[in-house]
Amino acid sequence: MTSIDALRGFVMFMMIFVNDLAGAGKIVPDWMVHFSDRHRGGSGMTFVDLVFPAFLFIVGLSVPFALGGRMVKAEPAWKTLGHVAIRTLSLLLIGILMVHETPDTVALGWSGNWWCVLVYLSAIAAFCSISPGNPSASKAASWRLASTCVRLAGLAMLLWLAFAFRGAKGERIVMLFPLSLNTEWYGILGLIGWAYMMTSLVFLVFKTNRTAILGCMVLLMCLFAADKTGTFAGFWLGKIVGIGGTLGSLSAISVAGMLLGSMLATTDSTALRARTQFTLWFVAGCASAALLLNRSYGISKNNATPSWCFWACAISAALWYGFYLISDVHPVRAISRPLALAGQNVLLAYLLSEMQPGLLQALQLDGWYGNLATSLPAAIARSVVCGMLILLASTGLNRIGFRLKL
Repeated sequence: MTSIDALRGFVMFMMIFVNDLAGAGKIVPDWMVHFSDRHRGGSGMTFVDLVFPAFLFIVGLSVPFALGGRMVKAEPAWKTLGHVAIRTLSLLLIGILMVHETPDTVALGWSGNWWCVLVYLSAIAAFCSISPGNPSASKAASWRLASTCVRLAGLAMLLWLAFAFRGAKGERIVMLFPLSLNTEWYGILGLIGWAYMMTSLVFLVFKTNRTAILGCMVLLMCLFAADKTGTFAGFWLGKIVGIGGTLGSLSAISVAGMLLGSMLATTDSTALRARTQFTLWFVAGCASAALLLNRSYGISKNNATPSWCFWACAISAALWYGFYLISDVHPVRAISRPLALAGQNVLLAYLLSEMQPGLLQALQLDGWYGNLATSLPAAIARSVVCGMLILLASTGLNRIGFRLKL
């Protein structure tokens, strides 16, 4: 649906915008940065705290169409599970590499900034698909071969960079003796990967059964409460991934998106009235749950509290409905079409945006870039232009046949 792509493009722009704006420092008001950045330990959120969960919500919103399409084609279950596993592992791999940020130049032996740039370029290469235009059968085979070669080269480079990493105190990402992988946390993409895995498993079991999906959403949220009481203390899985936060409440956001997506993917709710009623009840239910749970755990993005999660679900659903009206019901193409195009290659846009700071530092242009944000209006203008340029670049590459495919 155009509305899903448009929402994805809008959220991607907002992610680039707020990340770039945060680099402007103290001139940025409290309401334009993460709540926790200025209120340590407090309860609350700003619109910035809704960007990441909106992505989780969109992941779930897309699952009934992505995996449902595979089921329509009668794809074997083992093949679909393999696809889910590969996508999850790919997101975890990129997330782990990204979360370590810049290595120590002295310990590494060469520029840590260029290491960061190469990580993003290698990730782009490792998951790219090159298929320009509508090539003939012979040319299509050649492009597939070229894509495979670029992917293998990118994957090899990622592995080498992982082994090459050195922190200021000798920290490493990967060690062979003894074999270990440093995963302090999985980064934004890694968290999305875990949520995608949980959501996909729910869909593969219950398909578009909305009652069952709602039950799973609530059950996952209950994992947060159980984890807070020490239910999973000492459990082996907790040493690998956070059960209450990552597998619980964050995954619940994605499953909530899938609940809304299942309504869109079935034939019993194609009318505008039915979709409007479902969405309004969904928003009202999530908002009510957020209010009821606020006093129990507070609102915290960093802790993935249930109240924050339910507010994110309610607001994300309301945003989708707005884009649905201007994209699918009464199309306003001047708004929906650019955003929908931008929403078709968001992983590339995200990697380019994350590569930007390191690239500026490697080229010694970070000082010049910082001087563009001497006031709040100037900082906002810089971040808007930054977001637009990166989305234009990813959209342009998508149109010529270069896209990322996990």
